[in-house]
Amino acid sequence: MTTSDVLLIADADGVRTLTLNRPQAYNSLTVELKEALLAALREAADDETVRAVVLTGSGKAFCAGQDLKEHVGLLQAGDPAPLHTVKEHYNPIVKAIVSMAKPVIAAVNGTAAGAGAAFAYASDLRIAAESSSFLMAFANVGLGPDSGASWTLQRLVGYGRAAELMLLARTVEAVEALRLGLVGEVVPDEELPARAQQVAAKLANGPTVAYAKIKGVLNLAAQSTFEEALEAEDAAQTALGATADHAEAVEAFVGKRKPNFQGK
Repeated sequence: MTTSDVLLIADADGVRTLTLNRPQAYNSLTVELKEALLAALREAADDETVRAVVLTGSGKAFCAGQDLKEHVGLLQAGDPAPLHTVKEHYNPIVKAIVSMAKPVIAAVNGTAAGAGAAFAYASDLRIAAESSSFLMAFANVGLGPDSGASWTLQRLVGYGRAAELMLLARTVEAVEALRLGLVGEVVPDEELPARAQQVAAKLANGPTVAYAKIKGVLNLAAQSTFEEALEAEDAAQTALGATADHAEAVEAFVGKRKPNFQGK
């Protein structure tokens, strides 16, 4: 398992927690952090002992997006790296989150801006602290959205609201984020870590093979015809009907006991 000073990795009860760890810089994304996060997401996806993932930040921010100090410094030095970071880092990171065959929970502990907010939008569930906020800050620096935000945000809140949040670069506080559907739950700041772990542990103990199929059909349905969605659902149900988890669930229901899912 890869570890880094800028990214903390912890395992408990089938849950892997990835904590962005640049609190002095609001967990803004340097090349080092982006590469560490991408590697950690890929490792979590491949590790059979990991059944759910929590993504969060240390300190007072979830993630403030791109580290603009590093970005400007590289541009001034004539380094082409900033021009390729979307393709080399941001796109692979959100693809790793969306395509992971296990649930990903964003525990948003403070400011989530730019790519940081987009990472939360790409996650399957979002639990936010009361002090958290979301900001699509791209327009403020003369840029357009990246990290999949053009796709994920409007699927959470609709085209009109997504356009408003991106064009006006308006901060959305936690209470409004809950009302808009940006997050599914808001909790007191001090309760966020425990609540995120509680939800993740519940998922980790569930039928994770079914969760993978649920993610797959939802993502396909978001960009397919109705008929294609029906076909995908049929294929998923046919495959899941033959799993040990399904058999265990049926036996547990008949036997009036709690099922013991193995993710198989």
